[in-house]
Amino acid sequence: MPTRPLLPRLVRQWQRRSRGDRLLACAVLLVLLSAAGYSLLALIPRDHALTISGTDITSNRHFLAKALQEAAAEHGVDLALRPTAGSQEALALVAAGRLDLALVQGGLDQPSENVVHVATVTSEPLHFLARPGIADIAALRGRRVNLNTRKGGTRLVVRRILAFAGLREGIDYVESNVPTEDLLTLRGERLPDAIVITSFVPSDIVDYLVRRQGYRLLEVPFASSFALRHDWATDTGIGALMYSAAPPVPPQTIRTVGVKLYLVAHRKVDAGAVLAILKSLYSPELRARLHLPLDETMLMAAAAYPPAEGARLFIERNQPLFSRELLDRLKGAVGLVVSLYSGLLVVLRWVRQAPPASAGPVTDGAPPGSERQVQGSAQ
Repeated sequence: MPTRPLLPRLVRQWQRRSRGDRLLACAVLLVLLSAAGYSLLALIPRDHALTISGTDITSNRHFLAKALQEAAAEHGVDLALRPTAGSQEALALVAAGRLDLALVQGGLDQPSENVVHVATVTSEPLHFLARPGIADIAALRGRRVNLNTRKGGTRLVVRRILAFAGLREGIDYVESNVPTEDLLTLRGERLPDAIVITSFVPSDIVDYLVRRQGYRLLEVPFASSFALRHDWATDTGIGALMYSAAPPVPPQTIRTVGVKLYLVAHRKVDAGAVLAILKSLYSPELRARLHLPLDETMLMAAAAYPPAEGARLFIERNQPLFSRELLDRLKGAVGLVVSLYSGLLVVLRWVRQAPPASAGPVTDGAPPGSERQVQGSAQ
């Protein structure tokens, strides 16, 4: 005997059921469909739109953000650069949820429960530039020293370094806060006696100040001792003749303090987006373009905030067989299969199960006189 089509049988069963049974069936199917949809969503690659801090266009940090923006697009992340006045402002915007990601330097000491650590990217050397006649850090006494903007991180870090050297702000030197990009437009006599710039090597702005304005680089002889006291600082060097061969600037390799550069995020930024950002940051293409020592083994070095979940996924991605990313995908696949299978079972049981018998006399499909025979036998 041919099997009846499923849809008519399903409609017939639906019509015979009570209202309570129908509501229960709808609720069960809704739950199963929701579970299937959630599992399917976990398996589909997602695109993300995020914002990241951007500094003035003269800085190497801006170049890094632009390069990361282009690399992230290849991994499904649309990064939009948002201008900020420095690391302090960028970090405050992330903490307030008005910025997703920020490149900030260490030594800020701005705790926030909304900020998570994504990566320790690299170290930025501090360039102590001074006019001719200023031979060392101690000779900055009584001079005007530019520490960039008040919302930047350079100011906080350099004040600690100068204090370590025994120089007190407002007493032993005068602080000025001219933005780095504005230094390019000031006439020579209006420029400060000394300028401190945080930048990768080489720096375009340092090139300009050395070649056009006659500044020289000062050594920080206690860089190693200072770095031992602060985990966000490193003892680094600037190579001989890096900025000029004649006259030689610097004449030999000099020591200076390097400041760790962090990539931080708001804690609610999607873990998958953070994972994609890190894959972009440590891609061979970006390393070749930036010529920076981007070492992913230093991902959590001197982190000032809790690690982002996406950073954990990135660290675990190369673990054999059962990485967290693989487990999440398997969980989504299994959830999808189980949800679909459960839904199919519900439908089949609904079709096969006969509705409960009615309380009245059974007449549908019964031969004539059957009702009378039942009543007679009862008597």
